[in-house]
Amino acid sequence: MRAQRIHPAAYEALTEALARIFWYKPELAEFIRVRSEEYPELVVGLDFTDYKIRFAGAFVARLKAGEDRFRDLTLSIMLEVAQRNSFPSLKRHENSEKLLAEARDAVAELRTWTDRLQGLLEERAAVEAEQAAAEEREKYRRGFTERLAELKEEFLRLQMETNRQQAGREFEMLLNGLFRLHDMQPRLAYELEYEQIDGSFTFDTDDYVIEAKWLKEAVEAGRLREFNDKVRSKGKNALGLFVSVNGFTSGARAVFREGTSFITMDGTDLFCVLDDRVRLDELLARKKRHANETGSCYFPASLMLGD
Repeated sequence: MRAQRIHPAAYEALTEALARIFWYKPELAEFIRVRSEEYPELVVGLDFTDYKIRFAGAFVARLKAGEDRFRDLTLSIMLEVAQRNSFPSLKRHENSEKLLAEARDAVAELRTWTDRLQGLLEERAAVEAEQAAAEEREKYRRGFTERLAELKEEFLRLQMETNRQQAGREFEMLLNGLFRLHDMQPRLAYELEYEQIDGSFTFDTDDYVIEAKWLKEAVEAGRLREFNDKVRSKGKNALGLFVSVNGFTSGARAVFREGTSFITMDGTDLFCVLDDRVRLDELLARKKRHANETGSCYFPASLMLGD
């Protein structure tokens, strides 16, 4: 769509106002130079020794001729001048009463145009707000992607760690960082009177208890039964997430195929998240929905990638 144009009379009103609100030529020249810092071509060749009305008119003519490029600057200057109510240099003049009256009239005339141009000003404000929001989203995306890549490198490093006990402790920290990155309010491992909790987090209004294992073999049914009992002993809205990098035996998955208080995640799921193939929140939502619909604790990320 073609942008709404600034009326020629608004440019004329700006020229008149610029010439009237400054008595001394250097003050007007400095005003124009400062406002044109990003576009030096606007002042190149202007004769600031000429009459104020002439070089002010030449400056405004350049704004008008390049409206598509200078539109935001023009609107900014018009709005700034239209809001002026103090004219220090005119007050010092011996004929200040007459000069101040002329300045106020010129500013009032320009203000009638800025009021009419309110739609343009609002449009510019909306564009600036969207640009700022887009920049913030891009900044967040870059930060998110970089942090996710760091967690992926940490995961790959832990695979090579010879001290598996140490790797297990650091794995819990990795998961904590992953949940924090997704704003899931994670809590590190903590102890209750009779049990150890690897951590917890909040997602989609639900609180999840975490069990994290990086064993040499797949987790068997006994460990899942113990975790199921642990989750059921918490609040009625509590759910569980059992993370086993080396997966779960088919027998373990079969036990919790028709009724479960938790969902599961294996190393392949986790790597899909760390490799940015699927978002963690989307994966957890699908796993939870699958558990609610089927009673099964197991839903691999690979099924989402095939959607």
